[in-house]
Formats: sequence, structure tokens, C-alpha cells
Amino acid sequence: MTTAIIGGYVVPVDGQPIDGGTVLMENGRILAVGAQSEVDVPEGADIVDASGSWVLPGFIDAHAHLGVHEEGEGWSGNDTNEMTDPNGARFRAVDGIDPYEVGFDDALSGGVTSVVIKPGSGNPIGGQTVGVKTWGRTVLDMLFAEHVSVKSALGENPKRVYGEKDKTPSTRLGVAAVLREAFTKARNYAAQREAARAEGKPFETDLTLETLTRVLDGELYWDQHTHRADDIVTAVRIAEEFGYKLVVNHGTEGHLIADFLAERNVPVILGPLFTSRSKVELRHRTLRSAGILARAGVQIAITTDHPVVPINFLVYQAALAVKDGLDPETALRALTVNPARILGLDDRVGALKPGLDADVAIWSGDPLDVMNRALRVFVRGREVYHYDEAAGEGVVADRRYRE
Repeated sequence: MTTAIIGGYVVPVDGQPIDGGTVLMENGRILAVGAQSEVDVPEGADIVDASGSWVLPGFIDAHAHLGVHEEGEGWSGNDTNEMTDPNGARFRAVDGIDPYEVGFDDALSGGVTSVVIKPGSGNPIGGQTVGVKTWGRTVLDMLFAEHVSVKSALGENPKRVYGEKDKTPSTRLGVAAVLREAFTKARNYAAQREAARAEGKPFETDLTLETLTRVLDGELYWDQHTHRADDIVTAVRIAEEFGYKLVVNHGTEGHLIADFLAERNVPVILGPLFTSRSKVELRHRTLRSAGILARAGVQIAITTDHPVVPINFLVYQAALAVKDGLDPETALRALTVNPARILGLDDRVGALKPGLDADVAIWSGDPLDVMNRALRVFVRGREVYHYDEAAGEGVVADRRYRE
């Protein structure tokens, strides 16, 4: 099916805005983006008139627990943390996602079409993350990046969890030691595996160490939960020691060492920004951090850490960051192209560009104005959400199978 969104103020993000532009979509991908006179809309295409509206790529939340930590379900719907092993590299978030969790509908109402779902932060090594769309009947329908990164945690969370169990790690020293031991074992494992292959000998696969060797080989990013500035520096030191691709997650005190991060080209998935200072390592949380980091040259994305902050509030966090000094253009990039590039997903999502997934949101106006809302949302070229003005509520396309 071919669909043309015409007449809107098109903001490709990775390119200049086009007043009265056209976005042409077919077979789940973007075919063309440009002025109406420049895009040839084929006869029979479905026409969507976006006059008076803004047209943007779907937003990306690069750090969420959507579907693995279901709202209002208590322990039954919380599969975020397998806190029985400090090294959970073999655990996979994709195995715990419920596509029918209400948060996916909320995401669409906020123009969020892609999320990187991560295990929690109770373990020093929490497990593997996955990139999914926010609409689909099964996780297989939603999947667009099966192997993205491995989640890890420094700071208060893992030392509290395992300290209460009276086992290692119960201190920051212990958490760092768990990481170093894990990567050292992975290096040794990789060498033994290659020696066995060269000799034609059988070799027993270890799923935990296989995952960590992919991190060392640069195939998977290392998503490091860390808030305090000294913990962020520890994350950088260990990454430099073992040579993997580090992404700082949360980065609450990152603004205190913004120059340090910029010099080392370490990106930050920042947030959540709406929370109270619920623990000591959040004592320096500020909405000013996004602007400080960006001005220093740090590539930033903004996250809700859903369900810590409802995922449909993603854009509101960006708006308040603008109020406190973040450049508006950078704010939109922090919701789109930046998270895509930070985690190597920019060949699929993050901008309105030919060849990328047709994830598009039509807004009533500038999304950084909190009075505006997403009116229509397309995922892979299919309209899956619209706002019903008469009813005063959003309507999500039914995910259920019907005969």
C-alpha cells in the first residue's frame, strides 16, 4: 500500500524542515520526502492531508522497560530483573515482553513508535536489550532490532540488592570486580573457543560468555546504568580497559563532568527527568543537565525509563529541558536521530528519510509545545493511532486477531 502525507510542515530532523511537504510511504518504508512539487505521488495512493500540522519521525525511547514491567500488575507483570545472578548476560528482555501492556498504547499517544527495551538495574550485568515497535500483535511483529546491547549497572542498585543477600557485590568495589571478572572470563573463553575450532575439537557453548564476547567484539553496545559522576568515570575506565562501546544510561551527574564525556565521545541516554530525588545518587538531578551536556559536545538522547515516568511524557521532558537551556533542534534530535545513532539503529529509524521505516507522527503543532498532541501515528506505514476530537481520547488500532 502506498500512502502520501501531504501539505504539512515536515520536519525530517536529519534535514531542513519543509513547509507544505510530502512524505511518501510504501511497503513499510519511506520512499520520498520533499516539497509537494518534488515528490511524484502515484495514482491510487492513499492521501493524508496534514495541512496545518507538523509531520515528524516517530520518537524513540532508547531506555524503557515497556512490556517487561507492566503497569499496575504487581509482581505478576514485573519481569525486569532476574536478581539471582550478578552476571545475567544470557538473560534477554525479548523473552518477557507482553505486547498487550497498556504502556504500548500510551507510547503511541505520545508519538513514540520505537523503544529499546532493557532488563532492569538490579544486577551488575542485567541482560540483553531489544528494539521493538510500539504496535504489533506479537513480539515478532514488533521486533526490528533483536540484538542491540547488554544492560549493566553501577552504583546503589546492585550493591543494595546483593548486599541484602550477604553476597558479592555489596560495594562499588565489588560491582566493578564483577564486571572485570566477567570480561576477563569472556576473553579467555573466546581464546579457548578459537583454539578448539582451529584444532577441530568440540567446545561447550556458554551463553553468558558468548554474549560478553560479542560486546568485546563490538557487535553489542554496553548500556551502563550509572548516575553519580564517580560511577560514570568508573564506567569509562572499565570500558577503556576492555575496549567495548560504552553508552552511559541515566547520567544524572553527567553535567558535572560534561567535558570529560565529550573528550571521550561517550554518549548519554539521559533521564528520567521528571522524578523526585528518591535516592542519594539522584541528589544533583536537574533539567539543566541536557543543555549542559549538549553544549559541551556530548551526544544525548532523552529517556523516560518507563514506567518510572510514563512513556507518553517523553516529549514533555524534552520541552522542559528546552525551558532550562537545551536548544530546541537538539531536543528533537534527542528524541529521534540521536538515540538511533547512539545504539546503531539509524539505518532503520530516527528520521524522515528514504529507505527508513515509515514511522511517522502527525502533530497538531510543534511537539515541544505541551499544548499540542499527536493526531495520527503510523508504524511501518500503517496508521495505528489517531486522536478522536469528538470523544476527546486516542484510538489505537486493535492488536487482536479476529476471524
